[in-house]
Amino acid sequence: MIDLKKLTDEQVADYVRTKDQESYLEIVLRYQSKLMRYANSLTHDETKAADIVQNSFIKAFVNLNSFNTKMKFSSWIYRIVHNEAMNEVIKHKNEMPILEGVDFASDEDIVANLTKKEAQERVKKCLSKIPLLYSEPLSLFFLEEKSYDEISDILRLPIGTVGTRIRRAKILMKKIC
Repeated sequence: MIDLKKLTDEQVADYVRTKDQESYLEIVLRYQSKLMRYANSLTHDETKAADIVQNSFIKAFVNLNSFNTKMKFSSWIYRIVHNEAMNEVIKHKNEMPILEGVDFASDEDIVANLTKKEAQERVKKCLSKIPLLYSEPLSLFFLEEKSYDEISDILRLPIGTVGTRIRRAKILMKKIC
């Protein structure tokens, strides 16, 4: 019997595809809480987030044969959750807060003097108060600890746009929170 815990995500995905579909539980166990946190940061609704994650795991399983094991599995599954969450957000777009008169011209780095833990707590608190356009990359960066490259893959945005949105999100946090 193979020890799935010693395999990379990509190796587990390949094992599920080629040998044992029931081993997909390992992927679910590895990602469930992370994806719930991410989906919840996008929807601000735990029930919707749970549905999004469940649907995403189903879609990932059904489409596992299309996953390229030379790519990062985490970016692939986060992208599926992103797509599901965006579908949900679009359904409920009238519920999103609208910000008027916000000036983004600032070079100040509001988290420069905060420890990582303090920054994460502040981000969690403020995410629901800023538009999804900015809260999503900020959530991936601070809460999910994704690199700009990974965020770029997940959101399918240029790295420069990711950096700009994170910078603007920090400015919004300073002004709103």
